[in-house]
Amino acid sequence: MDHSPMKKLRSGVCLTLVMGAWLLGLSSGVEAAESIRVLLAAEVLRLDIRSDGPLWATDVNGRGQTLRASVQVLAADKGFFVNSVRMQTDQLTIHGGEQGLTVTFPRPSRKPNGAAVSSGDSGTEFSVSGLIHLVRRGKGILVINRVDVEEYVKGVVPAEVSSTWHPEMLKAQAVAARTYVLYQQMLSATRDYDVASTVQDQVYRGKQGIDAGILRAVEDTRGLVVTYDGAPIYAAFSSTAAGLTEDAMNVWSKDYPYLKGVECPFDLMSPFYQWKSSFTVDTLEQNLRQQGFSVGTIATMTPLSFSRGGRIAKLRVLHSGGELVLRGEELRKAVG
Repeated sequence: MDHSPMKKLRSGVCLTLVMGAWLLGLSSGVEAAESIRVLLAAEVLRLDIRSDGPLWATDVNGRGQTLRASVQVLAADKGFFVNSVRMQTDQLTIHGGEQGLTVTFPRPSRKPNGAAVSSGDSGTEFSVSGLIHLVRRGKGILVINRVDVEEYVKGVVPAEVSSTWHPEMLKAQAVAARTYVLYQQMLSATRDYDVASTVQDQVYRGKQGIDAGILRAVEDTRGLVVTYDGAPIYAAFSSTAAGLTEDAMNVWSKDYPYLKGVECPFDLMSPFYQWKSSFTVDTLEQNLRQQGFSVGTIATMTPLSFSRGGRIAKLRVLHSGGELVLRGEELRKAVG
């Protein structure tokens, strides 16, 4: 998660979820969610999968094939090469042993948010529970981890906060992570996955960083979600609100009654309490066009209104092609 005060952020220092009348408890959605589909990487051309025992591959028709404990998968024109054997299917599911699966991307691939998946010569590696579902899309492969919701939460909490923090903070983060993913699952029926493993949603690193404190926090909150009108809320959270959180309307143009701006005095020492970004006008123009705005050469930029938190709500941009009115969040995305 990026470090904007108006987005969900990594460290979760100020986990503020505020509304008039919450019902915090067990949601039927938790019980119904057998698994979560987590996008680990996109546009993958090659990956390696290994397990503590023989692997088992099934296609969309349920046809199965036993594989050895380590396989290499390549994108083919119409399907996959699995250990150099062509499999003519656009979807493939890899099942592993009791200890789960380890997935390695030896060459740079694409994270769900478009950034390269690479961490040096050894490649990026995920050790995960559950299954790996491969979907042939475009020129590459979508790599999706299908995992139990509680195992997913275990993989999110240490990626978003430090496991050394107060146990109650870890519990709060577990509830937020569980609520967020179940909210997204309600909206993802037509997609190949429910959430991405990056800051696009909430960071998920599989089994990495899980310790006794994390396990205890997840187990102590098992099945607990925050609901509004009987459904999981959009559980946005941030590390740094710079003193005040924002109304959801100012960020996502959605009037969530439970996400209204409140005071948050706990993040004064955050390194992101104040931040700045330097850019050229040419870069701003280019970024706005990439976001779909029709903009010419910019002449002036003038704030039109401010939010209750003192941030720019709307901004007038005069350019060679006319006038453009931006929301503050749209400008923030354009400047990076």
